[in-house]
Amino acid sequence: MELKDLRKQSAQELDAQLIELRREEFNLRMQKGAGQQTQTHHFKRVRREIAQIKTLLTQKSAGAK
Repeated sequence: MELKDLRKQSAQELDAQLIELRREEFNLRMQKGAGQQTQTHHFKRVRREIAQIKTLLTQKSAGAK
């Protein structure tokens, strides 16, 4: 998802998306461990999206204070 789209979402929506991405990251690690994962670029994409969401959540909480 693009950053401009993420900025429009509320904190609750971002939390839900963060949980979903953590699940996806876990599933990718399990696939890698089982030798089923051949497309390693998915790891980078998921990690980047998690970092973007965490940054936005921090910004939103700092802006609310």
